[in-house]
Amino acid sequence: MRHPHTDPARPEGTSRRTVLAMACASLAAVPLFTPSRAAAAPARTAGLDDPAKKEIAMQLVSSAENSSLDWKAQYGYIEDIGDGRGYTAGIIGFCSGTGDMLDLVQLYADRSPGNALAGHLPALRAVDGTDSHEGLDPGFPDDWRRAAEDPEFRRAQDDERDRVYFDPAVEQGRADGLRTLGQFAYYDAIVMHGNGGDALGFGSIRARALGRARPPAQGGDEVAYLDAFLDERVWAMKQEEAHSDTSRVDTAQRVFLREGNLDLEPPLDWQVYGDSYHIG
Repeated sequence: MRHPHTDPARPEGTSRRTVLAMACASLAAVPLFTPSRAAAAPARTAGLDDPAKKEIAMQLVSSAENSSLDWKAQYGYIEDIGDGRGYTAGIIGFCSGTGDMLDLVQLYADRSPGNALAGHLPALRAVDGTDSHEGLDPGFPDDWRRAAEDPEFRRAQDDERDRVYFDPAVEQGRADGLRTLGQFAYYDAIVMHGNGGDALGFGSIRARALGRARPPAQGGDEVAYLDAFLDERVWAMKQEEAHSDTSRVDTAQRVFLREGNLDLEPPLDWQVYGDSYHIG
């Protein structure tokens, strides 16, 4: 995953997350809203993998990751944001230090031998698990941006996003009986924390939530379960300084939950890092 871009209007190296941290920390608790839309929800609605809902999911994540709803403009993005994960790049924040960037570049090489990034595979294998750029600099960022002009590389990014992040979130959300908002809460958590079993990973966040509330598939109340899940997500975020701004939950997902909009039906209005967004 990745964090918001540095804003050129701010001092060099100062991220939007850092500048707004104090302001976001002073936000009052999100007010309760009347759950008008929950009562009117149909018995069977589209899940997050419905094309229109998937597009909303991509925009919601991009608002938090890129401070923009234009997620398709991010294929060529690459920088080291100083979070200990090396280079972060592409539409979902593939990282040179966490293995998902290596998997992506390998897939691209398998599909398009001799592409602009294939020669960097040995270096990516060597730096996996570290924040090192050794063997990647100075050419890797330019080669990434060049590769992003290739439709095959963009397709590879889409496919790896779905395989590693999106599809597992939707599958687990459906298994837990969650509607579109719950499936999105799972997706956003996997994007940031990964799908591993470490203490801050998605699996552990979900396990702690299950210790507090039952999901619909186990006869529980969906809103109560999602409240517990988001509480545990916020706790996990606060354990890492790079993730300590929790507005992507507090003033986004929690707002939709308080509105009772469990199907993520537009219009949607939310804030991340103090910026306001709207999907009509």
